[in-house]
Amino acid sequence: MSRNRRSFIKKSAAGILGVATLGIPEIAQASKKENKKETTATLKLGVASFSLRNFSMEEALDMTKRCGLNRITFKSMHLPLDSSKEEILKAVGICKDKGIELYGAGVIYMKSKEDVDQAFEYAKTAEIEMIVGVPNHDLLDYVEKKVKQYDIKLAIHNHGPGDKLYPSAESAYVLIKNMDSRMGLCIDIGHTKRIHREPEQDVKEFFDRVFDIHIKDVTKAEADGKTCIIGRGVINFTSFLNSITKLGYKGTLALEYEIEEKDPLPGMAESIGYIKGILTTL
Repeated sequence: MSRNRRSFIKKSAAGILGVATLGIPEIAQASKKENKKETTATLKLGVASFSLRNFSMEEALDMTKRCGLNRITFKSMHLPLDSSKEEILKAVGICKDKGIELYGAGVIYMKSKEDVDQAFEYAKTAEIEMIVGVPNHDLLDYVEKKVKQYDIKLAIHNHGPGDKLYPSAESAYVLIKNMDSRMGLCIDIGHTKRIHREPEQDVKEFFDRVFDIHIKDVTKAEADGKTCIIGRGVINFTSFLNSITKLGYKGTLALEYEIEEKDPLPGMAESIGYIKGILTTL
């Protein structure tokens, strides 16, 4: 074999090897990026409007958009429960015009049958798919009837240590687990952490009834733990987000920001940025 031919073969082999070697990481990187996009798309992020309680409805919607989010649940200060049909439809129209989905209402407290009736009529008029609520225990059967009648989900919100009705997700789950499948939970992970439970533990154990999740961080895993900017507290969000992603959670992670009520936007934006940053690494 001539020297030129040997040289040609060596160069060809090297070229083929080089292309193959370069191709593998490029393909892997592209696949990794695609998986990240899928993860981010699967987990929907939103805002519980209580976070923006000192602002008007339109201001709350605009601030939600500034956080890069397009999903919201309205607390009554943004759309009062006794609003007329015209007022509710006007609010829904404003949400649509701003490109924000009003997917839920709450937290709504239900201490009487009249409260239950009002909440479900309100949700029906607004075409809301879910009520985040706190019904008295003796009203649960009545609430279940309304859930069936209106085909609107109820997600019971836990409020941590000291709450007499639903201190934990489990305290609600044991009461509704044999009820209609549209009777479920809105797990507040901050309050969950304050009762010495890991948030992903509750989501996993009660997953068949988890409709919504309120996200926040807390300063310590004790009853007196306070809300703080996500990433500055004691909740392991990498573990939590990884866990719920693997579970295939399809609901919303709604930021409920309880501090800095006169100027919440910087802390909200940092919190959402922290969550989005983790999602890109899963």
